[in-house]
Amino acid sequence: MKHYTRLIRPYLIWSIVIVIVPFILIILYSFTTGGNELVNIQFTFENFKRIGEPIYLDVLKKSFQLGFVAVLICLVLGYFLAYIITRFSDSMQDLLILLVTIPMWINTLLRTYAWISLLSDNGLINKFLGLFGLTARSFMYTDFAVVVGLISDILPFMVIPIHTSIRKIDPSLIEASHDLGANHFQTFVRVILKMSIPGVINGVMMTFLLSISTFVIPKLLGGGQYMLIGNLIENQFISVGDWNFGSATSIILTLIILIGLTLMKKFDKEEKEEADV
Repeated sequence: MKHYTRLIRPYLIWSIVIVIVPFILIILYSFTTGGNELVNIQFTFENFKRIGEPIYLDVLKKSFQLGFVAVLICLVLGYFLAYIITRFSDSMQDLLILLVTIPMWINTLLRTYAWISLLSDNGLINKFLGLFGLTARSFMYTDFAVVVGLISDILPFMVIPIHTSIRKIDPSLIEASHDLGANHFQTFVRVILKMSIPGVINGVMMTFLLSISTFVIPKLLGGGQYMLIGNLIENQFISVGDWNFGSATSIILTLIILIGLTLMKKFDKEEKEEADV
């Protein structure tokens, strides 16, 4: 045991340096004033109260709106894709899931620039439309461009948990449903869909949290005119230099993420209990 303790000691030290210490500083900044030098600081709750200002409430509203649309589309596409994948053999399923996750290996910034080349006024999509004599459309710097970028970035996080839940369903339950006279649609609704709800909840929570916290996609595909929660935090730290308010906003986003993770853990626990039964 002592040998293993020595092995993980460098990891623990590294985690403290790059995770715990910065997080403590963020908490300290969020409850203080006086700038980023921590001199002549005063404890206050004003940084959190500023979130209630109309301009920042609009940021939260826009973040939740675009996140909701992206998650809804991902849910439809992701469930359909996950369900189709489960129709194949186990080895083929592993290969198809690998293909789904391959885009995640590419840096988000590179994937976003790829969408710019597709959606720009002189991009491949407008050139393709021009072949049929159709008028070029302006896709960039719109809700459409941002949502498309979000979907391409978070879709695998919807497919994988749903696929895992469907794959765990005992095939005998589906056979029993057919034996009892249920057709394919009834079997899907009453057995497959019902038993895959934990995976759906996990997928929805993961994709929603990722969609509202990202800042690269709205900044590039939205042309800087989209200020989501992630962009607000980045702007406060880098452009404005208001580390106190940026830290308070980060704490609020962290709380949202923790609530989401708690719900995911709850449904995972319920799914395991149902599987044990």
